[in-house]
Amino acid sequence: MRISLDNKALVYSGRIDRTNAKRPEFIFPATSLHFRFYGKRAVITIENRGGAGWDYFAGIVADGVQKKEKLSPDGIMKVVLVDEKEEREHDVLLFKRQDGCHEMALTKLELSEGSRLLKAPEKPKRRIEVYGDSVSAGEVSEAVSCLGKEDPGHTGEYSNSWYSYASILARKLGAELHNISRSGIPLLNGNGWVMPPFYPGMETLWDKLHFYPETGAYTRWDFGAYVPHLVIVALGQNDSNPEDYMKEDSKGLRAAYWKYKYSCFIKNIRKKYPQAVIVLTTTILEHSREWDDAIEEVCTKLGDDRAFHFLYQRNGCGTPGHARIFEAEEMASELAAYVESLEVPVWE
Repeated sequence: MRISLDNKALVYSGRIDRTNAKRPEFIFPATSLHFRFYGKRAVITIENRGGAGWDYFAGIVADGVQKKEKLSPDGIMKVVLVDEKEEREHDVLLFKRQDGCHEMALTKLELSEGSRLLKAPEKPKRRIEVYGDSVSAGEVSEAVSCLGKEDPGHTGEYSNSWYSYASILARKLGAELHNISRSGIPLLNGNGWVMPPFYPGMETLWDKLHFYPETGAYTRWDFGAYVPHLVIVALGQNDSNPEDYMKEDSKGLRAAYWKYKYSCFIKNIRKKYPQAVIVLTTTILEHSREWDDAIEEVCTKLGDDRAFHFLYQRNGCGTPGHARIFEAEEMASELAAYVESLEVPVWE
């Protein structure tokens, strides 16, 4: 039996393109579909759009067991979510493991004959939004044999947003998450590692739904659709590519310009979310301390009593590679404790 993808018993989370509610499009990491049903079998049809040269995978948590399914690089395929011999209740979460290196549109949900959808799972009352790079997206997080080491060779199979510190933080705090992260993203256009030769920064990406620098076909996000209580901004360390100008001359003109643009970025977020608590940070991935010093300077000058600068215990020196599951857990635990210790009301 076919279930319409705009059925009220289906719970979506993330910055999703729902222009056609019967064909939702997942773009950002950790974007998800959550539902419960009574029956034997559930199958989702996904139209995947790649283009970055990676292998692409869908993430699934079915009845508490997590698995991944490899997707067609550029095409349509069916993904089995649940397949059992006996009818019973099932809880299913389909989520986007990787960042914007691909987009996946859901085109059809089919349940075994005689199945029925159950009451929709409730969304958490708390809401978080994260603006970050590869560490926030959970890139290479499953390469646990390389804990504290450089990344191994890979084609996307180790990337899993479920194990990003952002997702772990949301689970620890009992919050819904919108994860607006992209691997290699800097703050400023022209730096970082994303989409050469265009190299868009978060200053371009942050308010978008779709972003195609090759064609200029940008789609803007409706900020009224999701208003977070807590915003995490974890940007800066990728601005050091191709030149680490903050380290080389933290008082120079380029450094001053970056601080100005970072301040403008935080003020733009504040305009969208007047009541949110905003936490400014980077990650434990190795980077020059001068970037964190610059963020501290900006935070102080902002004079925003609901904006804070947070440093991890191993900030900027924890690992030369991406944060693995255990390191992401470490980050999430520290950040959760910090958020819960704030003297301002966070979740009102």
